[in-house]
Amino acid sequence: MNAPNKSGWKPEMQPDDGMQEGPATTTGNRALMLEEPLLFEIGHEETTGIDLSAIEEGAPTRLGGLERAEAIGLVGLTEPETVRHYTRLSRQNYGIDLGFFPLGSCTMKHNPRLNEKLARLPGFADIHPLAPQNSVQGALEVIHQLGDWLCKLTGMPAVAMSPKAGAHGELCGILAIRAAHEARGRAREVVLVPESAHGTNPATAAFAGYRVEDIPANSEGRVDTAKLKERLAQTSPEDCDVAAVMITNPNTCGLFERDFREIADAVHEAGGYVYCDGANFNAIVGRVRPGDLGVDAMHINLHKTFSTPHGGGGPGSGPVVLSESLAPFAPLPFVERQQDGTYRIVEEEHRDAEHQSFGRMTAFHGQMGMFTRALAYMLSHGADGLKQVAEDAVLNANYILRSMEDVLYAPFAESGPCMHEVLFGDRDFGGDLSTLDLAKGLIDEGYHPMTVYFPLVVHGAMLVEPTETESKATIDQFITAFRSLVERAVAGDERLKQAPYYAPRRRLDETAAARKPRLAWQPPLA
Repeated sequence: MNAPNKSGWKPEMQPDDGMQEGPATTTGNRALMLEEPLLFEIGHEETTGIDLSAIEEGAPTRLGGLERAEAIGLVGLTEPETVRHYTRLSRQNYGIDLGFFPLGSCTMKHNPRLNEKLARLPGFADIHPLAPQNSVQGALEVIHQLGDWLCKLTGMPAVAMSPKAGAHGELCGILAIRAAHEARGRAREVVLVPESAHGTNPATAAFAGYRVEDIPANSEGRVDTAKLKERLAQTSPEDCDVAAVMITNPNTCGLFERDFREIADAVHEAGGYVYCDGANFNAIVGRVRPGDLGVDAMHINLHKTFSTPHGGGGPGSGPVVLSESLAPFAPLPFVERQQDGTYRIVEEEHRDAEHQSFGRMTAFHGQMGMFTRALAYMLSHGADGLKQVAEDAVLNANYILRSMEDVLYAPFAESGPCMHEVLFGDRDFGGDLSTLDLAKGLIDEGYHPMTVYFPLVVHGAMLVEPTETESKATIDQFITAFRSLVERAVAGDERLKQAPYYAPRRRLDETAAARKPRLAWQPPLA
């Protein structure tokens, strides 16, 4: 978003010339604010946008008896109708190219166009995973070089590049941990997950067959180290049933876990492993090497820290760095640099005695387009630039914290500087207003709402992450709008219960939409 108009003009202001609100339009459109119908309301089943020759009765097919028995009711549209429909719908979307996107723990930073240009080079974009290895040496070098950067930035000796998203990477790390325990003769049963961890952590552990136990947070919003040690001490290290602890650092309260090294030492002494959720790596990249803190496995969201598109913008990518003790159990395949400087893909048949891989996470080698974008981002920033990324992200988050703490409940404002994101709560809102009402009000102000109701340790949580790519002018404008809405919420302004007023659609009954969605189009009654 641009800075506020210096003349003081706002979109709802009209010239003082006696002009009034115009009449309702026949189409429902308001100039460029178009009221877009459904596809079924545009086309007809009797029409089609293509011209095909009629199929002769009894003509041979390749459908093997699976020919359609009756019409399926799809409407036909011309190409202009189709293109216009989806283009109009796309204009109702919000994206990082339209404005500030403060989703906490999502790192919605700008996607540099240089990265996009490089990822579209035919040598990267058009190759096939089964192409002869001597014909894709450049792509294999990109994968290997990116992995080398990730190892150096994290202080870890090995990396698995194939996981295709953050949660996929979590599963990779936990499966490596399970394989390591099984190789020692006992898989163990429990994974400890702090309250301040990402929600995917307990889901991943449960999916991998572990029983999940919570570790509470202390009054500062960090892991209660005493409680964790108490749980580990319930049995001797030989009989301990704890396979691992999964910690998000910085955590979802926006705080760095000061006792991380102490926690890691306690877990290792009990014979367990330390999994670190690296979704918030943007706050510490170039400043802290997780390997130095005792981490055994950590996934890295290339689509967060290293700026590759995510959400509706493209696939994710979640490489996993591994400690020396877990490296032998890394999944296949992986890229290896040979003595002559060429690269090869290590498959099952190429393994040596040191590799005890638990198997595969995916058929091939991960997301080539994301690898190319991420490496371009690293090379264009350099080591010093990546360090500044973390510093600026933390600075921006603390600027928002200190600009809002006098009007909005900030439960951990006294726990030290926040990291890349700042956590607020709705404790002081008036009437029956809630975080949801304020979030809907932000839509009217032209912003995508922040992450709401997460983490669960704070009532009515609002998690704001500005990233390093936003200017001070952009953040100042957001703070102005945010403060205005908070002041209205604290005063009990009931008009917020009806927000948003200016979005393409008004507020839905979200409970009914989730539990009783209407997903099939019904023609209007005659």
